[in-house]
Amino acid sequence: MSHQLPAILFLLPLFAAISMPVVCLKHHHWSRPISVVILAAMVPFSILNLYNVIRHGEVRYAFSGWSAPLGIEWVADGLASVILLLLSALGLLGVLFAGPTSPKALGGRIVHYYTLIMLLVSALTGIVFAGDLFNLFVFLEVAAISSYALVGIAGGRAIFAAFRYLILGTIGASLYLLGVSYLYAVTGTLNMADIAGKLPMLLDSKALIGGLLFIFIGLGIKMALVPFHAWLPEAYTYAPEPISAILAPLITKVVLLAWVRIIYWVLNATIVIYDIPILLLVAALGALASVIGASLALAQRDIKMMFAYGGIAHIGIILIGFGQGNPTGFAGGVFYLLNDAVMQASLFYIAGIAFCQYGVKTIDELGRIGKQVPWLTGSLIVVGLGMIGLPPTGGFFGKWYIILGALEADDYVSVAAVILSTLLTLAYFVKLFECMFRQSSTRSDDQFEEIPFSLKLTMGVTSAAVVILGIFSAPIVQLLLNQALPPGL
Repeated sequence: MSHQLPAILFLLPLFAAISMPVVCLKHHHWSRPISVVILAAMVPFSILNLYNVIRHGEVRYAFSGWSAPLGIEWVADGLASVILLLLSALGLLGVLFAGPTSPKALGGRIVHYYTLIMLLVSALTGIVFAGDLFNLFVFLEVAAISSYALVGIAGGRAIFAAFRYLILGTIGASLYLLGVSYLYAVTGTLNMADIAGKLPMLLDSKALIGGLLFIFIGLGIKMALVPFHAWLPEAYTYAPEPISAILAPLITKVVLLAWVRIIYWVLNATIVIYDIPILLLVAALGALASVIGASLALAQRDIKMMFAYGGIAHIGIILIGFGQGNPTGFAGGVFYLLNDAVMQASLFYIAGIAFCQYGVKTIDELGRIGKQVPWLTGSLIVVGLGMIGLPPTGGFFGKWYIILGALEADDYVSVAAVILSTLLTLAYFVKLFECMFRQSSTRSDDQFEEIPFSLKLTMGVTSAAVVILGIFSAPIVQLLLNQALPPGL
């Protein structure tokens, strides 16, 4: 059964997405329990898959018995298995969070919402496991189409944000597919491992260089890498609260994983370190994104917009780790990706609760609830410490390993970028906390209702995870060093 786990993890949400519109046609309220059960089942299967990979090594699953390079191959290695556990856990928490907030935010389109979420999770699972470039493109597009529909599902300003997302996402997909066609013309194959074996003899090919350039720009658009980030802030800000809380921690992180897999697994770590100066560009783009994203976050007054730009900055920090070309930086980048996904989920849970329960959308309004809602305030403080990068949170240790990797590579520009981004993050969280504690609510019409248990659960779990990841940072990073490093690094 262990070799069937990748297929099981993919088929669980896909089957739910296909069957839910029929099953829930007359019983709309069934859609949420079905989604919770499916995602709850994915979590232990993900743990089992990770355990199997740690104990027996990577699993290569060939669909319908057609082995690579002719058939479709999925690869469940250490990196994919760790990311899939994160995906299933945050997907489950996101669906639990959506329970009390979705009726108000989605205008009754409950079945549509849960169907699209299941389809999104299935597509993201496919991206994580994909072993060939065209299969990766298919799942990228299924995830993108689901995301476009989810962002615009409530109507209003969200439709315009979804349309911009669609236009830029389509451009990114077209560039990626164009790049894949160039690589296929040069190598005659789409399988990643097969391409990796042929590339060392093709490094002088202009078609290869052009194809890689198109692929990286296309994926850069989809993961909101500066300067291709224009779609993300409005999409996350105007999307309904339960949708932002699922898209923000997952979409860009999984696409970033695909980007890194092409760099390190398809091109091969030895080539990108010694022959093609791609990692220098990755680190430079990461440094640029980390500073620009944090600076733009500092200028915002809308809470969700601030958190969205903060996520763009942290994509840059993760890329700095991956761009160092050494095990310390790479493991630090993966570890910070795990932390940032958890922190982004928690921040958008907090923003969603502030708006859905208390009508608070801007940081100037936070004073109305600052001292009256301790669950919300406490969670924001914990996650804020993680975003800034203070011990004992996982954010601190993630940045620590990334800085150590940059020092090993003598990349002092990246060290300076991480530090500057950290100071800017400190500045916008200080502004946020100052607005929160500046005044207490004295208005008689402010209703401080008890937060539903499922909302407390999602906030509590993610806030605790920010600290737990820090406390257990050493064994987690060691696991990543043992299981998640690319060949040749």
